[in-house]
Amino acid sequence: MSGHSKWSQIKHKKAHTDAKRGKVFTKIVKEISIAARLGGGDPDGNPRLRAVIEKAKEVNMPHDNVKKAIMKGTGELPGVNYEEFVYEGYGPAGVAIMIEVLTDNKNRTLPEIRHILSKHGGSLGETGCVSWMFDKRGYILVNKSKASEDALMSVALEAGAEDMKNDPAEENYEIITAPEDVSRVKEAVEKAKIPVGSAEVTMLPKSYVVLDEKAADQTIRLMDALEENEDVQNVYSNFDIPDEVAEKAAR
Repeated sequence: MSGHSKWSQIKHKKAHTDAKRGKVFTKIVKEISIAARLGGGDPDGNPRLRAVIEKAKEVNMPHDNVKKAIMKGTGELPGVNYEEFVYEGYGPAGVAIMIEVLTDNKNRTLPEIRHILSKHGGSLGETGCVSWMFDKRGYILVNKSKASEDALMSVALEAGAEDMKNDPAEENYEIITAPEDVSRVKEAVEKAKIPVGSAEVTMLPKSYVVLDEKAADQTIRLMDALEENEDVQNVYSNFDIPDEVAEKAAR
């Protein structure tokens, strides 16, 4: 899990900087709208909407923005009709990449994604070429300084978590849940007075490709470029990177 953990931490730190530029807000508004459109505007009965509202809170998105995005999704306010697509491909050193997009113009987005991959040593693949390498799971990070392993594991498993990882080389515990259980487990951990670093529904790799420094730097640049695209909501990959490279990227 180390590669995923490192990249999740890098993204979590970057999110607060990106939010100042409004990019994270724009992406979250899209995600809220489509979640509300597909599952209704009540977060209590819509796990996907509940999860993205939590994400909005993490970056301090104003409540009015969230409310308007929900109303656009449910049709109470006029809004853009977004479509969901997942593109699959490969990055430097053959790492697997899955790219989730929300777009109002597939004919614009697809060439942009293909260009970004090509520019950074990657390539677009066929549907299904890498998705088999990932499992959809809830994923929660808790800093090891905030709780003992036994205390956290007891709370997490009782709340319905599937597993908890403690990699000695990492600064966080990793809690794995079913996608629909991530919010419940997060709430249980926080109720036990244990701060949660981040919580998300994600695609966890079944195995990892360990990168040397050159490939790691190129891959991080590719991930950054993909996530800079306004239509890209999430990017998943199965790379593992050296600690020193991850630390530089997180600054």
